[in-house]
Amino acid sequence: MASAADRAHVLSVVQAAGSSFYGAMRTLPKDRRDAMFAIYAFCREIDDIADDPMPKGERAAALAGWRGEIDRLYDGQPRKPTARALLEPIARYGLRKEDFAALIDGMEMDANESFQGPPMDTLTLYCERVAGAVGMLSVRVFGEPGDAGARLAWALGQALQLTNILRDLKEDAERGRLYLPAEVLSKHGIAARDPAAVLAHPALPVVCGDLAALARQRYAEAAAAMRGCDRRKVRPATVMMHVYRQVLEKLVQRGWTRLDTPAKLSKAAKIWIALRHGLF
Repeated sequence: MASAADRAHVLSVVQAAGSSFYGAMRTLPKDRRDAMFAIYAFCREIDDIADDPMPKGERAAALAGWRGEIDRLYDGQPRKPTARALLEPIARYGLRKEDFAALIDGMEMDANESFQGPPMDTLTLYCERVAGAVGMLSVRVFGEPGDAGARLAWALGQALQLTNILRDLKEDAERGRLYLPAEVLSKHGIAARDPAAVLAHPALPVVCGDLAALARQRYAEAAAAMRGCDRRKVRPATVMMHVYRQVLEKLVQRGWTRLDTPAKLSKAAKIWIALRHGLF
């Protein structure tokens, strides 16, 4: 079982991230909220490995270490505080080992592959692993493990990750990464795959416009899937969807020639969304 120190560690990871996730998950009952915090802490810790500037081999070894920890977790003998905090949620909500493994697969794609204009199929797989797998874990915690919950997890995971990609274009380019899909780049006459060259290309706005349209489509699919779920159970997903959908629209309004200008929601706007969609 998780100790008080394990739970404190998880909470510190969640709070330090400064994400909209924290406010959205506070709409849940305590047991479910604690489960989601443990899932998020796991995601944060492996994501930090993938983004660390350490040598590639060290990143691979650190992620492999987490694979071993997931094996130990499902054998009931985890060693890391975050993994210990996952013991009870796994037993209570039937969280699947393959979803944790998929998340590590996604982080390995970041750590080991050169993301510079990937094929759309690869981008979709990446989004499934780094965001859709979180969704699959989440809907089980929410109490919606059926087909509608799975559709919600897939569509919302795709939408959120596409929004992240559009939001973080400059930051990712500084890490040598470009997630814009090859098919869309080629469609608009961009032959380069070097991140800096693509971001400076005059056709970048139409490429980003196409990806924003795809994200809107995925948000619409997520909203349709939500209608097949118990609205009260998926309140946190509803809050996340509305926050990120508004971030997407702010990005579109800002445009794609001023990438240094952040497109963020105000604290008041986030509170309103949480009140409107998290409580009613």
